[in-house]
Amino acid sequence: MSEAPSKGALDPQAHAFYIETLQALDAAGVPFLVGGAYAFARYTGIERHTKDLDIFVLPDDARRTLDVLAAAGFACDMTFPHWLGKAHCGEDFVDVIFSSGNAIARVDERWFLHARRDHVLGREVLLVPPEEMVWSKAFIMERERFDGADVAHVLRACAGGLDWARLVGRFGQHHRVLLAHLVLFGFIYPGEKHKIPAEVLAGLLERVRRESPGAENMCQGTLLSRQQYLTDIGRWELADARIEGGWMTPEDIAHWTAAIDKHR
Repeated sequence: MSEAPSKGALDPQAHAFYIETLQALDAAGVPFLVGGAYAFARYTGIERHTKDLDIFVLPDDARRTLDVLAAAGFACDMTFPHWLGKAHCGEDFVDVIFSSGNAIARVDERWFLHARRDHVLGREVLLVPPEEMVWSKAFIMERERFDGADVAHVLRACAGGLDWARLVGRFGQHHRVLLAHLVLFGFIYPGEKHKIPAEVLAGLLERVRRESPGAENMCQGTLLSRQQYLTDIGRWELADARIEGGWMTPEDIAHWTAAIDKHR
């Protein structure tokens, strides 16, 4: 598989920015993983020429990472304190990610323990593990962005080497989300259904069968989209699973919601 996205696809300034970012973090001894389009390309062979580089770090290292990049001369901010910071160089930016927008897929030591070593932009790096890539992308179901195709492509490329027990464990009580993607995989690739282990599907279906009734006034849709279930929370006064589950504070949610229009 060729390295991707390729150097030729990048503006020279962006390429230099990304290289300086990787060098600065290495020199400072900050543990990090490369994710986003670069890791996705390495796993699937699908190239996307984006204007950003996604760096994943432990939550305790997020501020330090931004400080290192600020010292390197880049403009930095903690854009969303519950999951994301950014370093800017002109129109290009690096995302410093330490959780997910719904605060469920929080980076922990297991991301690093199971990371895969590869080369990005000519440098040896650790990539976000495919299991964590599936886990974090599986919940992204916004009107303007749905990562289901990414999940399907990672599963198609990596199913044979996935640690399925670990992947199922990552979803925990949200096993229905994983099950939904696995069922869709068989629809998307009818000739490749066998790539999803039968025992994994059977186990998830059995968990659904054994479920106890959930809270009647709960909406878990907010874990999938920050925008499309606001009516449920506001007008219909259903409980927000992000708060009830302890994933986010009301302040986190207000900040995250206020930014919707800016990211359309």
